[in-house]
Amino acid sequence: MTERRQPQRLKSRFLEKIWGATEIGPWFPSDGRRIGEVWFEDPADPLPILLKFIFTSEKLSVQVHPDDSYARAKDNLPGKTEMWYVLRAEPGARLAAGFRQPISREQLVDAALSGKIEQLLEWIPVKPGDALFIPAGTVHAIGAGIVLCEIQQMSDTTYRLYDYGRPRPLHLERSADVATLGPWRPPERPVLRGDGWQRLVKCDYFATDWRRVESALDCTPPGDGFQVLIVLGGEGQLGTQRYRPGEMWKIPRGTAAARLIPAAPTELLRTYLP
Repeated sequence: MTERRQPQRLKSRFLEKIWGATEIGPWFPSDGRRIGEVWFEDPADPLPILLKFIFTSEKLSVQVHPDDSYARAKDNLPGKTEMWYVLRAEPGARLAAGFRQPISREQLVDAALSGKIEQLLEWIPVKPGDALFIPAGTVHAIGAGIVLCEIQQMSDTTYRLYDYGRPRPLHLERSADVATLGPWRPPERPVLRGDGWQRLVKCDYFATDWRRVESALDCTPPGDGFQVLIVLGGEGQLGTQRYRPGEMWKIPRGTAAARLIPAAPTELLRTYLP
């Protein structure tokens, strides 16, 4: 396959969800639909990671993802490790990750059946700019009134523990098999790299950095891989093309330095394979 040599805007796919939001600006125009997720894809050359924006007006299910070993044995699919970067949070908005104190498998199942699992989770107040790393096995939930960018393994393997009475199946046995039955460990504080980017998360599946750009920046993929630039705010020019908020740009392997010239201060994430 001939490698592309110019930055490529990824295609966006809008998914309606019962818990989604009708207001999805300034990243996307709102048309009255309840959009829960926007997926970004390269149909011609699929990415090894899955990139999303998530919009919530209600709580999402309490869920957990398996690791690769369990997911391949049970579902013949990869596992799912992910991270969240918060873009907007209404007053009182919270994310849940892990438990306030250790529990047993039996307590997990009983609490899921009764709905008391919400009270056992560690609910974290969030604000724009917060980054959370959610490794496989972490029981978690996304609260209402949040917009976030999610970066994850290329997998949608999800086991639900509790869903507020919505008519969707639960996966209690498999959830109990894979759940980490204790507190979640917050990620380390962002580390300023030598190239001006702040390292937010690095794991076996992806690395993600943050940067605010006010002057020209050359965006060469690290090493011999690719990178994706995620435009959280601002606008300007990337190579010969215009960029705006809510876009993701793939800069393929072999691309000559793609010069980003902001017309307004620009907030970026970049993600790539470590």
